[in-house]
Amino acid sequence: MKILIIGSKGFIGTHCVTYFSKAHTVYQCDIVVDYNDLNYIQVDATNADYTEVFQERQYDICINCSGAASVPDSIKHPQRDFMLNTANVFKQLDAIRKNNPDCKYINLSSAAVYGNPEFLPITEAHPLNPISPYGVHKKMAEEICESFYKNFGLRTCSLRIFSAYGEGLKKQLFWDLHNKVKTGKEAFLYGNGNESRDFIHIADLIKAIELVIENCAFQSDCINVANGNELTIKQVATTFYGIFKPSTNIHFEGQARLGDPTNWVADISKIQDYGYTIGTDIKTGLKQYITWLSENG
Repeated sequence: MKILIIGSKGFIGTHCVTYFSKAHTVYQCDIVVDYNDLNYIQVDATNADYTEVFQERQYDICINCSGAASVPDSIKHPQRDFMLNTANVFKQLDAIRKNNPDCKYINLSSAAVYGNPEFLPITEAHPLNPISPYGVHKKMAEEICESFYKNFGLRTCSLRIFSAYGEGLKKQLFWDLHNKVKTGKEAFLYGNGNESRDFIHIADLIKAIELVIENCAFQSDCINVANGNELTIKQVATTFYGIFKPSTNIHFEGQARLGDPTNWVADISKIQDYGYTIGTDIKTGLKQYITWLSENG
């Protein structure tokens, strides 16, 4: 199977390349210069054109791991976030429509499309009410995938990823926790600590993507990708520092960060129907991440 991974130099993309290269022919696409990989295609960072990418060869699967992944940055730079998370999805699908219409397309979406949930756990049928530009743009990207399926017959799906973490990630909660105490023993965090998330380790996320490739109908499906476990920020911060620096004093400032939902936990029945099971629990995953931090942080 020929798999194209767009955004192959990013956190999820690099793990996809490593995993799928074991059994498939993998092609990469990103904005970073790479002179060594013959199966790598570079696109323009400011105005990406995917026409040549899909003219050069025919792919069986395209996994779109590209785009921005920061709620705060989407608030500061909403137009850039729109271009990376929404406009580029349209460009990719239109290039597929013209040049490689049999290629299945996996769009990495986000739980941010839900906003603050009306009920827990969150099913895929939950109303979409994003509370950040990032969430709005991810929702729009899902709608583009649906439109290309309904109007042109392109086989698409969107994966609503909750809180992914693991080796290679240099942003978001656990990276921030690491940076806050590199030179001290005090960690000051947003919120009150009772905010909750549904964490999934990168190894489990990649396995979930594989299960989607093998089982999904690609009829503009939307699928939650998480572990179905609700953990508070206080719980995971305590676990993290218990491994990384046990002497750390954690303080919650009480003020929520703009664009952040309060509580999240996913209903993962769909992905479980495909055969998904948890492979890496949070404590094991954090130990692995902290080992990686000690070597690369």
